[in-house]
Amino acid sequence: MTTITNHMPTKELQALDAAHHMHPFTEDAALAKKGARIITRGKGVFLTDSEGNEILDGMAGLWCVNLGYGRKELAEVAARQMEELCYYNTFFQTSHVPAIALAAKIAELAPGDLNHVFYAGSGSEANDTNIRLVRRYWDVKGKPEKNIIISRKNAYHGSTMGGASLGGMSGMHAQGGLPIPNIAHINQPHWYAEGGDMTPEEFGLARARELEAKIEELGADRVAAFIGEPIQGAGGVIVPPSTYWPEIQRICDKYGILLIADEVITGFGRTGNWFGSQTMGIKPHIMTIAKGLSSGYAPIGGSIICDEVYNTVAGSGDDFNHGYTYSGHPVASAVALRNLEMLEEENVLDHVRNVAHPYLMERWQGLTDHPLVGEAKLVGLMGSIALTPNKETRAKFASDAGTVGYMTRERCFANNLVMRHVGDRMIISPPLVIKPSEIDILIERATRSLDEAYAKIKAEGLLKAA
Repeated sequence: MTTITNHMPTKELQALDAAHHMHPFTEDAALAKKGARIITRGKGVFLTDSEGNEILDGMAGLWCVNLGYGRKELAEVAARQMEELCYYNTFFQTSHVPAIALAAKIAELAPGDLNHVFYAGSGSEANDTNIRLVRRYWDVKGKPEKNIIISRKNAYHGSTMGGASLGGMSGMHAQGGLPIPNIAHINQPHWYAEGGDMTPEEFGLARARELEAKIEELGADRVAAFIGEPIQGAGGVIVPPSTYWPEIQRICDKYGILLIADEVITGFGRTGNWFGSQTMGIKPHIMTIAKGLSSGYAPIGGSIICDEVYNTVAGSGDDFNHGYTYSGHPVASAVALRNLEMLEEENVLDHVRNVAHPYLMERWQGLTDHPLVGEAKLVGLMGSIALTPNKETRAKFASDAGTVGYMTRERCFANNLVMRHVGDRMIISPPLVIKPSEIDILIERATRSLDEAYAKIKAEGLLKAA
């Protein structure tokens, strides 16, 4: 029997990792020289590495460990389900109890008439489903030419061929012949970096109205849907101005196009409501879900679909020729259902709204006193700070984008804090169960890291505006 131990020396683990494990979004040759950080345990909001360091996880894994690490209740549910029914598919006119129960629970939580769930294994897969789904919807409606989906530059919708095409990240599009045909992009609502002399409100309207201009350019008879994250996550926790989403909603309603809200990050309590669409006042036809659906304890994602789209596709008289081996996997579904129940039983959303968010907001905004920080944004428990050499002008650094952000991230890691960088923005998304005392630790480590980064940046002559 093969055994896996967490007690091999770190150097040996790093060597094995470098020899056989190809990492996502990584320059593996450089990582092999540096050596990966080996995570061995997790409890609450903390991780432990193979050297025994206790690390505060300010990113909840990849935006997903909403209930925190080490919840035995979820492990027990998984074990029970594996013994009872480890796997069966939902093809061929079959179903099983966990998939049924979870779909009913998701429909109960989702707003409006979002009453139907198509399962996937991840948010990336779910967004591939959405491409197929909206094109099939318009095909059944007798408008097969209505097949263009509009997204935004610097959006993130996954890394499959479809998901990465919907996303608007140039680095991803530069590899692999992306985007696929009939995906279009408009500019993002990033006032701090791109708003110039406009007020945030003016800028929000201007960026939203790019959607209307793009629809008219392409032809309303060709545009199937618009997709957007309520708050851009991987793009840098970019919170749109208050005027943005109401105008996007108006335009989608005016032209009769479907609105897809990518809730992979913002769903299941991250913004203080069950869904970011509720926080931002959006009424989507389809929601993409994953991550917090299971708190990352099992891989699962899906699309929540409104009655109109579902009834049209389901009532077409033909199969919807799409699906995945692990759609509605029984173990993942059972874990996700228990996760949602625990979020309710422990009043986690109330904790986010009334305890964690107000306290973190006060401490997070205090970081703007730091000479390196020009802006601090926080919605629920997802936040960002903009690093700048000049607060007054919101200036970019003269160095290549991300140089200063990476240096700051490295100091965070050295100080046992997981805080990511996106370009020269630092971002956080801690577990939803984080306590005020743990927020204090997060801010203390973030401040120390900013101080050390600032000293290094000055010493290397990088504190210069572009």
